[in-house]
Amino acid sequence: MRILRFFITRIFLKRWILVLGMIILLFLANYLSFTTARSIISTFQGYQEIETLNQEGTFVANLDPNSEPDFAKIKIDDTQKVYKYLNNNYTYALQANGFVTSLDNKHKMDVILNYINEESYKINQFRLSQGNHLNFNYKLNKEKIPVLVGAGLAKTYPVGSNIEITDPATQQLVNLKVQGVLKKNSYRSNFYAPNSKTYFNFSIFLPVNKEFIQSAGLDLHVNGLMDIVLLDSTKEKAMNVKEHIQENLGLEFNFFNQQENFKYFEDYYVNSLKIICTITFILLIIIVCLAIWNTLVSIRLMIKDFTINLLVGLSYSKLRAIFYSYFGILFSIILAIVFVITAIDRYGFWLRKDSTFATYGIFGVISMDWMALLIVLFIDFIIGFTIVELTIRKIKRIPISVGVLQ
Repeated sequence: MRILRFFITRIFLKRWILVLGMIILLFLANYLSFTTARSIISTFQGYQEIETLNQEGTFVANLDPNSEPDFAKIKIDDTQKVYKYLNNNYTYALQANGFVTSLDNKHKMDVILNYINEESYKINQFRLSQGNHLNFNYKLNKEKIPVLVGAGLAKTYPVGSNIEITDPATQQLVNLKVQGVLKKNSYRSNFYAPNSKTYFNFSIFLPVNKEFIQSAGLDLHVNGLMDIVLLDSTKEKAMNVKEHIQENLGLEFNFFNQQENFKYFEDYYVNSLKIICTITFILLIIIVCLAIWNTLVSIRLMIKDFTINLLVGLSYSKLRAIFYSYFGILFSIILAIVFVITAIDRYGFWLRKDSTFATYGIFGVISMDWMALLIVLFIDFIIGFTIVELTIRKIKRIPISVGVLQ
């Protein structure tokens, strides 16, 4: 322990400004590596989830970003014409998220109502921790509407409980019955950016059938069209829908297959990854060079003390163990800081009552965060191994003899 303290205080930290610079660079490299790894993991999860849409005959709608929509001119009669046209001629998946309602719950979070039709529900393949899946064959205003609730609402509204609310989509008082509970951290990835996710821990999923759509208001009609998915269709039929929407609502929509959406995403995402990876790689090279140079310079400045330690029994194998211990402590501290920052970021969603991104885990840290931390740990191991082995090789070349003590 004394010899480790000697090396830390007299060798490694002798030129503390350089050490501080190396620690800052190491933190930046670790955080960039963590962010990149987590983004790649999230993207991979998104690709797996959305793969069900990546097939022939499936087209995803989105509002043309270059258009100038005038939503004030849209009337409910016009949107009903569009949905009647869709119901008569197409099979489509509809999911409209983000309708906020005030509903008492243990965590005092805003509750998000998500409307989903049967085709979209099949595509999403939600997993449940309790209860049964949704039933879409209910009679509006005559039966209780079966719903799914997120994990964050399960204690307040367990399976079988009733919820009475004013539905934001219909502006009517509705009676909901909890049919099932989603697994913790259930999410949906964005069609156009698979690395982006919306979490459903504080959501209620309400099944939408044709009767419900007819009774719904303008907001649900318009929001439902934004990400509507045509199934078992053709490009020509998708263009017919585009023309019908533009003619009735004045909205210009694009209809792309999911492979085209992936390609659009990859065009800017891969370039961003290349830039981040290049910066991280340069930082890691600088860290390795700086760590080796700082250690060797400090040893040369303390050559007498270093020689004495070698003469009284310090072997190169023990020296290697000391180096690994020091860099292991250093990397552990940096990794702990990255974890703390991640935990603060995740827990911040709970503190801000942001129900869309609140997740369950240690301080909200979820599986992809832990996987990214493990990847950073592996990178640190490689960097530490490189620094120690190259440093030991350089030290062995330093001429050590009793003469340096005179």
